[in-house]
Order: sequence, then C-alpha cells, then structure tokens
Amino acid sequence: MNPLHLRWRLLSLAAVVCLTCRLFTVAADETTLTKEQIKQFLLTAKVVRSQESKKGITHTSRLTLSDGTITHDASFQPIDEHKAAMPLPSGTEIGFVDSYKYNIAAYALAELIGMDDMLPVYVERKWGGKVGSLSWWLPVKMDEVERHKQKLTPPDQDAWNNQMYKIRVFDQLVSDSDPNLTNVLIGEDWKIWRIDFTRAFRLNKELKAPNDLVRCDRQLLEKLKALDAKTLTEKTKNYLTKEEVSAVIARRDAIVAHFQKMIAEKGEKEVLY
Repeated sequence: MNPLHLRWRLLSLAAVVCLTCRLFTVAADETTLTKEQIKQFLLTAKVVRSQESKKGITHTSRLTLSDGTITHDASFQPIDEHKAAMPLPSGTEIGFVDSYKYNIAAYALAELIGMDDMLPVYVERKWGGKVGSLSWWLPVKMDEVERHKQKLTPPDQDAWNNQMYKIRVFDQLVSDSDPNLTNVLIGEDWKIWRIDFTRAFRLNKELKAPNDLVRCDRQLLEKLKALDAKTLTEKTKNYLTKEEVSAVIARRDAIVAHFQKMIAEKGEKEVLY
C-alpha cells in the first residue's frame, strides 16, 4: 500500500475515533448530571440555536444550549400576563395570571415534596430581551393526547397508575386552571413527566377535583404533612405571593384530610402504596 495513502487512512480513523469518544462522553455527561449541574447548565450555557414551538399559546421557544462540552435543548417560556378579568371557555376568571414564574414555583414545590423527578428542571433566565422560565428538554416519545389517539396501553399498568396518582395529587396542590393532557409527557420507559404550570397557583383554598385523589404514595403523604408556609415562602421568593402560598397550604391541608378520611374508611393498604 502507498505510504501516503496509509497515512491518510490512519489519520481518518483517528479522527473518527476521537469524534466517537466525544459523542459518547457528551451522552454520558448528560445522563449523569445532577439536578444542580443541570440548573447551572441552563443558567450559563450559550444559546446556539432557537426555534418557536408549534404547540401551546405561551410563546414557547425551543433553544439549543451548549457549554462547549455538552449540547442540549431547553424550553423557554417568557409569558407573564396579568388581567383583571379574562373570558375563558369555562367562564370569566377574575384576577387572571398566566406566568412563567409559576413554572419555577412548581419545580421548587416539587423539590420540597419529593416530586422533582416528575418535572423538568426549571430556572429563570433572560434571552432575546425577555425574562422567562427555561427548562431541560425531556426525552419523551409522546404526550397523553397522542397516547389516547393511538389507544396505547402501558406495559406495567400498576407502575403507570402509581405515577398518575402522584400527578393528580400535584395538580390539586398547585390548582392548575389549564391541566390539559398535552402537559403530561411520556418517556421511552413509560415514565411520566408533568410540564407547563403557567396557569397554576390559583387562590382557591378548596380542591377543584377531590374525586381525582384515589390513592397516594406513602412518602409523598408524609412530605405533604411536613410542608410549611415559611419554607415554601423562602423557596418560592419572587415567584409566589403571600396569598398564593397560603392557598397552597390550605389545599395541602385539604389533600391530607381527604386521604386520612379515606384511610379511616378503607384502611391504609387500600389507600397508600
């Protein structure tokens, strides 16, 4: 073989090996990042590409971020609307709010009650001259709307139900006025993610749909009991008002009372898992 030709083949092979190693390194880094590392990446990585999302009405953009080592997408929501009255299909809502701040508050609340593994990491960041929430782009294959359209059944129904029970508790806790099925995402392993809380944290202190609360994770119930207004206020500073925090705690009380009543009537084994 011509020595020059051999040299070029060796150089090409080395380049492919280096590129492959880099790709594997990036993939490994992404899967092993802690939530704090993800937060720092979202806060500091450079935006290298952007495109407007085709779904939703909150002017969401899909951003591609890179810190020179890891490249990953994120969802940016700058919506922050406040109206004295807002006509909606369900009726006129007084004191209407649609805000990115509730995404950040929802994640902070999820951290306090041990449900942050079911929400993407949310941070506050400025991009394109606007301030909004930026969240880690999730590895999902469909949302609940698509699953229903395709009439797909989870392979492990018990595992699926246990995830949905937790999502229903969280929805009642944050009082989302727009909890549509496009905000329930499904991963390759049938893991459920709950996203988009811009219309959550309403001021009602009663539960909107207590009948949705059928069963509860034991650890989640204990975390709910331990939740207090002072800690929640500190964790959601600049994102929730005093009145919104009070409403969360009131709904927490109602959720705990609901499950305690069910336990007294049916027994722990029928209610907790």
